[in-house]
Amino acid sequence: MNPDLQQLQPYPFEKLKTLLAGVKTPDVLPAISLSVGEPKHAAPQLVIDTLLAHINGIEQTSGLSAYPGTKGIPELRQAIAEWLSRRFKLKATPNPEQHILPVNGTREALFAFAQAVVDPSKNPTVVMPNPFYQIYEGAALLAGAEPVFLNCTKDTNFAPDFSSLSEADWQRCQLVYICTPGNPTGSVLGLDTLKELIALADRHDFVIASDECYSEIYADEDQPPPGLLQACAELGRDDFKRCMVFHSLSKRSNLPGLRSGFVAGDADIIQQFLLYRTYHGCAMPIQHQWASVTAWGDEQHVLNNRRQYREKFSAVTKILKPVMTFSQPDAGFYLWPQTPIADDIFTRELLATQNVAVVPGRYLARDTATGNPGEQRIRMALVAPLAQCEEAAQRIKYFIETL
Repeated sequence: MNPDLQQLQPYPFEKLKTLLAGVKTPDVLPAISLSVGEPKHAAPQLVIDTLLAHINGIEQTSGLSAYPGTKGIPELRQAIAEWLSRRFKLKATPNPEQHILPVNGTREALFAFAQAVVDPSKNPTVVMPNPFYQIYEGAALLAGAEPVFLNCTKDTNFAPDFSSLSEADWQRCQLVYICTPGNPTGSVLGLDTLKELIALADRHDFVIASDECYSEIYADEDQPPPGLLQACAELGRDDFKRCMVFHSLSKRSNLPGLRSGFVAGDADIIQQFLLYRTYHGCAMPIQHQWASVTAWGDEQHVLNNRRQYREKFSAVTKILKPVMTFSQPDAGFYLWPQTPIADDIFTRELLATQNVAVVPGRYLARDTATGNPGEQRIRMALVAPLAQCEEAAQRIKYFIETL
């Protein structure tokens, strides 16, 4: 067996399962889960219709009668290129043949990417935020690299402080994962920060992997979160050198089961990643590709999606503000509040008394020399229907008031 497998920590939900083992929940209170970031809004009907048409053979390009290509159909890459250009105000539309590669959701692509770009013979490091999406750490370890954690706290506006790393630290770095908007903090990296990171990548020759799967869930329609390719465009870097972005339809379009996303950026890296994925055997089913073409081409369902999240944030914030301390997230669908007692104890007792499930913040972060930035916090995913989110907030408020 690969000895690096022994370095992997249990996934947060495995830890949560262990923590909650044996908890007896109150029968009179229906269960409400705010633990898993799985969108619950309805999938767009126009996407469902496209999917069924290609499954049932209504369209001549029925997806069940042919092997899909790893590179994806040209129509999907074109739809993605046009969406990127519109959404991030790119001066030149990315070349669908060179800059874009469809993937089966961002999770598998973010993991596989490290295996393709890291050279384990050079004592490499992979830099990532802390707290973080645990896929980054696992990808680094199994690529033969050492994870380096940058704590994201209130003092840093919940963003990684890249200036905290020394020149020697950067010399070993081969890959930087960023998540903007952040999971679980909801923080957004501004264009100036992204440009500074690009300059560091040029100086020290590392690759930036920007996980932007929450980019389409934000409060202000006039201020969408910027992206890494947008920073490239403002710098006149239409080749997107050393820069890769990861996007998904899971959150944007409420399609977590479609397993559809894409990677876009540096053409040379795309070419090598395509080679890796050809051997990996991870081509997206053709019917899913056609459904994705429809999804990337429509914004009305995304507008409706954001409206629903705004309503939930407004309602939950109004209920919890008197009893909890938290910053309004820049984007995404998580709240990251402080807890009056240890976050793991809070989580267990909340389930036992109120039948509301959340995730302890410490499970989403790692211990460092300056502490665990997830301690004394919980992650709440506002993915349940509005009424359930309001009910959960009322129960949490009551729980805190009776501690």
